[in-house]
Amino acid sequence: MSDLDDVKRFLADETGLATISTVQADGRVLSSIANCGVIMHPIKATECVALVSMGSAGRLKHVRRGSEVTITIRRGWNWVSVTGEADLIGPDDQEHNFDAETLRLLLREIYIAAGGQHNDFDEYDQEMVRSRRAAVLVAPTRIIGNHPSG
Repeated sequence: MSDLDDVKRFLADETGLATISTVQADGRVLSSIANCGVIMHPIKATECVALVSMGSAGRLKHVRRGSEVTITIRRGWNWVSVTGEADLIGPDDQEHNFDAETLRLLLREIYIAAGGQHNDFDEYDQEMVRSRRAAVLVAPTRIIGNHPSG
């Protein structure tokens, strides 16, 4: 049985590199690569798997339409996957009424949790605004894997 501790361990191995999958309107699966981290969900106050997504990414359209998100982390022949509904927090997703400063700090938190390092966080913040980046927060409803314990 896998849990979020397994997810954290796997993500720590390669600065959070994972495959992100969503379901398109026609039923096809769209997969892409992103860096992820485990953080405390800022609304639900439970741990979640989070990533920062470009505002134009197809995955955001799929989540807005109701697609669940599956995040799969592979290390060698071992893997762990998290599936769940996602909350979006960004300039185009204001359901939770995050102001610009709170969003800025959340995007930084996710970036750092995913193993990110930056020499100029002011520049990072400006790029997040320019590309309309959003936080994707996946609350796990299912975690499965093929890996040894420990």
